[in-house]
Amino acid sequence: MDWSWESAANSVPLLLEGLLVTVEITLLASVVAYALGLVFALIRRTGIPVLSQAVLLFIEFVRSTPLLIQVFVLYYVIQPVGGMTLSPFTTGVIALGVHYATYAAEVYRAGIEAVPKGQWEATTALNLPRSRVWTAVVLPQAVPRVLPALGNYTISMFKETPLLLAIGVVDVLARAKEVGADTFRVTEPYTLAGVLFLLVSLPASILVRRLERRAAHS
Repeated sequence: MDWSWESAANSVPLLLEGLLVTVEITLLASVVAYALGLVFALIRRTGIPVLSQAVLLFIEFVRSTPLLIQVFVLYYVIQPVGGMTLSPFTTGVIALGVHYATYAAEVYRAGIEAVPKGQWEATTALNLPRSRVWTAVVLPQAVPRVLPALGNYTISMFKETPLLLAIGVVDVLARAKEVGADTFRVTEPYTLAGVLFLLVSLPASILVRRLERRAAHS
């Protein structure tokens, strides 16, 4: 099919609307993932037998099943059974957030374990409260170390949002599909959708690399 600049130009406004939805889902899911991932990591660190093992099993279960299946189960099974009514947008944020929280938990765990043993011994010698140990000593050292890895997961989330098309989320790919169905031209909208993903992912990747270099020299 020949390329039409007119068709490409006409599809840009809708694609930008879809891109905004994609970015919103990515940012909100990142907040869910990194907050919940930290909670998972801290629970595992406590070593409480039942709770810690339950979290570990949940993490392994989520990481061992495809994200698309989780999206379907959350939207078509858990919601009806639980009597909930969540929009595709909200469902997508939760599904992506919980899925990547299991990966973030392992990243946080690695960052916490990288804190020098002497720091832990110093907090014990100073008899610091447990909450103070985590908020003033451990996490301020662990979190900066893991930011590059978390940044990579954010980029991965951004690129996996098209999976949410399966439950009706109107992201940039859904807009491209819509334009193609209306104009019977698919080359232009799908190509531009790919370009928009690249225009967002590439600068984000460069930023993550800079964070990695800064973390390596800190």
